[in-house]
Amino acid sequence: MANPKTSYRGRRVKILATVGPASRSPEMIARLLRAGVDAFRVNMSHGDHATHAETIAHIRAAEKDFGRPVAVLCDLQGPKLRVGTFAEGRARIRHGAHFTLDRDPAPGTEERVCLPHPELFGVLRPGQRLLIDDGKLQLRVVRADADAIVTTAEVGGMISDRKGVNVPDAVVPVPALTEKDRRDLAFALEHHADWIALSFVQRPEDVAEARKLMGNSGTALVAKIEKPAAVDRLEEIIELSDGIMVARGDLGVELNPEEVPPLQKRIVEATRRSGKPVIVATQMLESMIESPAPTRAEVSDVANAVYDGADAVMLSAETASGAWPVEAVTIMDRIGKQVEADPGYAARIHFTDVRPDATTADALAQACANIADTVTLAGIIVFTGSGSTARRVARERPAVPMLVLTPSPRTARRVALLWGAHAVHTREIGSFEEMIAKGKRMALRHGFGAAGSKLVTLAGVPFGVPGSTNLLHVVTLTGQELEKGED
Repeated sequence: MANPKTSYRGRRVKILATVGPASRSPEMIARLLRAGVDAFRVNMSHGDHATHAETIAHIRAAEKDFGRPVAVLCDLQGPKLRVGTFAEGRARIRHGAHFTLDRDPAPGTEERVCLPHPELFGVLRPGQRLLIDDGKLQLRVVRADADAIVTTAEVGGMISDRKGVNVPDAVVPVPALTEKDRRDLAFALEHHADWIALSFVQRPEDVAEARKLMGNSGTALVAKIEKPAAVDRLEEIIELSDGIMVARGDLGVELNPEEVPPLQKRIVEATRRSGKPVIVATQMLESMIESPAPTRAEVSDVANAVYDGADAVMLSAETASGAWPVEAVTIMDRIGKQVEADPGYAARIHFTDVRPDATTADALAQACANIADTVTLAGIIVFTGSGSTARRVARERPAVPMLVLTPSPRTARRVALLWGAHAVHTREIGSFEEMIAKGKRMALRHGFGAAGSKLVTLAGVPFGVPGSTNLLHVVTLTGQELEKGED
């Protein structure tokens, strides 16, 4: 009989929840797992390493108690461009007035303020924009030289100490990894984070630098697409990454609001074609930071991401600092299940044309999806060491869920962010007969069918050899498999 804690949730899209003051206690982490969380995001922008280490320990303890692999994603802060300070802590920039950003460290006034980022003075040109405080103030560059950037306030207002600056019209010559990020990355690797999210990605070289620092750690890398410059080189960035996050918060600041939805769809589609997981993030259920129920627009927003075939949808402040973290996860879980139960869901999710590569593994993954469309199946069983076979199957978005059996606990955790995948850490197999017996046993144990159910098994022979996926086999459950064998 299937264990409710460890069995398949009945939902293909995954839920990534941010941990914070409202959710980092062992009790709350357990409640969020029960509500439907598949992976936790640790935001390195807030808190210290001691707090993060304690949080990760709580997640691992809950994972052990539940018997379900849980991914930990550490999200690096990235460089933050900010203005300096003001003589009175704040000032008013008048609409239509000139306002200067310079290298003078003296306290700011209504006419000027220090911009302590010398690299910006060499790249800004007349006509380009500067957005202050998440776009609340909009400045247009009139003149720029080595010491001062003179702007006109197209949208004025109050500005205060150290407000953030966005530069949407230029590639900023700032590395994606600051010294703080390097320390945070080393911490995350030391604590065996399953995924690293890289902020402020503008070019493929940013991703390559992070990968070099990560080495052969076994940790996967997500590139956050939050800068317009990254969109121009999207395919190259996807190629170098293990996954992509559509970070709509900063994209929404640097682009016009109406530009973000089609861009989100473009990023999701391009990433899906690559066979890598894609996460849609930021402000998905924003009102639930304070309200126990979302708006109808927010529900539609989450539903659209599910219809587009995103691998995961993310909660930020809703679970990190909000008043209703469990309710936010519960609502997101319900939205995912409702959308996936829609008779039109299959047609919508296959609107993206995903073509397999000319390899045996890709051909077999596509065959699994075709069989699921032709024969009534309870699921697809995938034996994998690295997770690559599971990614190939997930790219096809098959009509049935996928039971991923792996001897690697790190692979099982990474797969927790993969569409339709239910991962189980199990022992190595040594023969075809053992593979079939174990596949059937695990299928019954984790809620993939009952006596008489058919499943497709996908694996590689010889066993334990990476990249050897070459075997597809259809099995039928008898219901007697649970009486014998071990994990």
